[in-house]
Amino acid sequence: MVSAVDDMSQAPLVLLSGGGGGALLAAILSKCTVQRPVIVVTNTGDDFEHLGLLICPDTDSVLYATSGKLDRAKGWGREGESWQVLDAIQAMAGPSWFQLGDKDLALHLMRAEQLRDGSDLAGVTQLLSERLGVPEGMIVVPATEQSVRTRVVTEEGELAFQEYFVGRRCEPALRDVVYEGIEGASPSPSMLAALDTCIDGPVDVVLGPSNPFLSLCPILDIPGMLSELRKRARRVVAISPIIGGRALKGPAAKIMIELGLPASAPAWTQWVKQRYPGFVDTWVWDEMDRGLIATLSEPHDVRVTDTVMSKPGVSAAFAQWLLEVCSVAP
Repeated sequence: MVSAVDDMSQAPLVLLSGGGGGALLAAILSKCTVQRPVIVVTNTGDDFEHLGLLICPDTDSVLYATSGKLDRAKGWGREGESWQVLDAIQAMAGPSWFQLGDKDLALHLMRAEQLRDGSDLAGVTQLLSERLGVPEGMIVVPATEQSVRTRVVTEEGELAFQEYFVGRRCEPALRDVVYEGIEGASPSPSMLAALDTCIDGPVDVVLGPSNPFLSLCPILDIPGMLSELRKRARRVVAISPIIGGRALKGPAAKIMIELGLPASAPAWTQWVKQRYPGFVDTWVWDEMDRGLIATLSEPHDVRVTDTVMSKPGVSAAFAQWLLEVCSVAP
């Protein structure tokens, strides 16, 4: 543990995020950067090559969400999107299964040009952050520069993540998840550099309400990531993506059941604790699951509040509540 600073409310907050609930939380926290700097570490396990371009779905969802350009109705992609390029690809019998809008495609082309000119992934992400208008005080950085690709083992065999998630709409029953290339990966130097700017004081780490199997493990399983975060962290907070036995978005609950786990906040808590022992200090559950705290087999620091950020008036209140939880040392 690092030593406390005089004003704990000013400690930078490090959010680990996928592209769904984590991106929504990043958007909410982007309005709080005057109070606390925010570093958003994004999952790269979903990244893949398509039409000759590197597509980074979770990173781009965070960029769109924090710059106010996310299509909130869909939960992904750009608002006010058009689809002329995709229509033309489809008319030529090309690969149209992955929906790339025209504005979204512009971002991928920009990324491709910068990578071709020698920039690393974090450098390109910083440039895109500036061009899109991500607020000052927020840094968005991919978890690693190395290629990590999530693959799922299903009842029908092994599938690339996007084939499972988009192409097959998560229909095949899942048996396991593997992160191809993760053994040779390391935490992003740009992420470590951002953390090192906080070296005179602690940071608070938040695991966003993202899919633990598909969004958070590809970050936390990177060799060295846990130790780098834990040695800098005053507190590590994990927010449950399971509310009332279901996931508000995505297949987290379905995957838990298929892996033999109950779809519940307690089961999620126990699974994360078993996979990453000693890492999480505080667990955040939705108010709906308050009555389940007594079912935990051992004491946990569980905090309960309304976490459904899509509800009117909840998002800002939840952000302030979370900052207050992180302002007091455990």
